[in-house]
Amino acid sequence: MKFFIDTANLDQIKEANDMGVLDGVTTNPSLMAKENIKGDEACFEHYKKICDIVDDCVSAEVIATDYEGMIREGEVLHNLNPKKIVIKLPCTAEGIRAVKYFSKKGYRTNCTLVFSVGQALLAAKAGATYVSPFVGRLDDISEDGIALIEHIVKVYRTYNFKTQVLAASIRHTNHIIRCLDAGADVATCPLAAIKGLLKHPLTDSGLAKFLADHAKVNA
Repeated sequence: MKFFIDTANLDQIKEANDMGVLDGVTTNPSLMAKENIKGDEACFEHYKKICDIVDDCVSAEVIATDYEGMIREGEVLHNLNPKKIVIKLPCTAEGIRAVKYFSKKGYRTNCTLVFSVGQALLAAKAGATYVSPFVGRLDDISEDGIALIEHIVKVYRTYNFKTQVLAASIRHTNHIIRCLDAGADVATCPLAAIKGLLKHPLTDSGLAKFLADHAKVNA
């Protein structure tokens, strides 16, 4: 399973990349706003900075909700770094249409805000590179986000769709493990959730004992 980090914070992206396990980055307007990135030009420059840090797969989201606007914005985003930018589009009728347009041009796309198998089906048929079901937001309304990941994976494998399942809205480390078990191709996570995979009390106690024993014999 690939790991993407879900943030626009450059320090967090650098830290995750320095761990040697990062495969990409996802962003959205809310994450940009959290970093106080204001205006289109500032956003574009920020995407370039992210692309300078990571090797591949920087999902950059369009703001437009109409088809023509999505195409214009998507072209601009793609041209920021054609080798790394993945155009992120909402799972609406206009968004699916834009996914099809860009897929025909060979541009990578990420169809986002997916909350049902039906939406995931349309995204795959339109040729999306990635589809982003939101695990945590479904859990928030007492639905089963992991079950949706499992269902989409099953459908894609049954019908040999090439679209990758990118589990989004990951809230904690257990979400990552459950997405792994569900067969997700990618999980996009906050840095804390990725680092949480390192945590185990026996690792901490074992390391402490090794260091204590080493200190005894080298006193």
